[in-house]
Formats: sequence, structure tokens, C-alpha cells
Amino acid sequence: MQENKNNLAALGFILGASLILSTAIGAYSFYKIRTSDYISTTGSAKKAVVSDNVKWTSTITRVVKLATVKTGYAQMDADLKEVKAFLAASGIPETNINIAPIYMQEIYDNSGALDKNYNLVQNIEVRSGDVNKIAGLAKDTSLVVGKGILFATQSLEYYYSKLPEARIELLDAAVADAKARATKLAVAGGKRIGALKSASSGVVQVLSPNSAEVTDYGSYNTSTIEKEIMITVKASFQIR
Repeated sequence: MQENKNNLAALGFILGASLILSTAIGAYSFYKIRTSDYISTTGSAKKAVVSDNVKWTSTITRVVKLATVKTGYAQMDADLKEVKAFLAASGIPETNINIAPIYMQEIYDNSGALDKNYNLVQNIEVRSGDVNKIAGLAKDTSLVVGKGILFATQSLEYYYSKLPEARIELLDAAVADAKARATKLAVAGGKRIGALKSASSGVVQVLSPNSAEVTDYGSYNTSTIEKEIMITVKASFQIR
């Protein structure tokens, strides 16, 4: 019973202290607004955009033994010709395609077998402004796979090329948001907002729709075609 009373007393003390602290902070902020000649706030602005560039990375793979590496390279060459024919038939210019050299990696296992297996891998990168076409091709590669080729999509990365223009466009809206916040604070302190004293832009955040995954260093989400661009502005206004 005594322990419960002590716990209740401790809880009451914590709640009381928290109330006093929050009141003190509010009073200090109010006092600071009334005695200062400027006020600083942060504003933000967002814009929904649609990606206008895409990078599609895919791979061709063959499993070989050490003794059949030469044959494997010949098979990889034939596979690549089929993939390039598929891309050409789909309207992808050869200038948009980048073919990386083949590399070989050992397939590790714990069986202790002396005759080891190796993967022959070749990366193929396609860049295009036709986002929807590439997205569709990456989802349906049955024409290539149906020929016995180990062809697989590794990643689809979507980009927006007009980011610098969008950033400039959003600055006005972000400053206006900062001013609206400053006005509310100034009125609460019995003051009126004045001219803009200084402003600095934060990092650009390129997010998936309705995302809140912002970082201090900025972010660039490449996983979705539709995106939201967000910027923040820290602004100081004169008050009187």
C-alpha cells in the first residue's frame, strides 16, 4: 500500500513538473516574440510530378563449369543477340542501350565438390524518356525467357529531369508558408509581421506520393513513376 502511494506521488510530481515546464516554455516564447524585432519560422511546399526518364537494368546469366567457360561465353553472345533483337523490335534505339562486359563469379556451396559452378553475368542498361514503355517491357520479358535465356530485371529507376525548375517554382510557396506561420506567432505575441529579413533554402526531397521519409541530407526516391518534390525554407521577418 505504501509503495502504491509513493508511485502515485512520484507520478503526480512528474505531471506537475511537466505542466510547469511547458507553461514556462510557452511564456518564454511569448516574451521573446514581444521583445524581439524579428521572428524566424520554417515553411515548406510540395509539388506532384511524373517521372520523365527511366533507367532499366537487367542481366543475362549462364551457369557453367570451369571446363565449359568457353562454351558459356559463346552462349552468352547468342543470348545477347536475342535480347538486342527484342529491344530493337520494341522500338528501343541502340544508342539508348549500354552493354557491360561479362563477369564471372563462383557459386559457393558446402558440398566439397571439386568441379565448381560459376555464374557468367552480363548487365544491360536501357535509358529512355518513354517511361511507360520501358516499365511495360520490364514486366513482360516472356519473348526472351521463352527462348531459354536467363534474362531478368534487376532494377527500374525513375527520374524527373526538371528538378531545378521545380525547386525555383516551389521557393515562393515555401516562403509564403513560412510567412503565414510567422504571422500567426506574431499576432499571438501582440505584434505585426513586417518585411522579409533573410531566407535560406533547405535540401530538396524527392519522395514517393504521401511519403514522409525525409532526411537531413535530402532524398531521391527512384522506385515510383509518380513523385512529390518538397523543399523547406527558413525565413526571418521583421516584427513591429
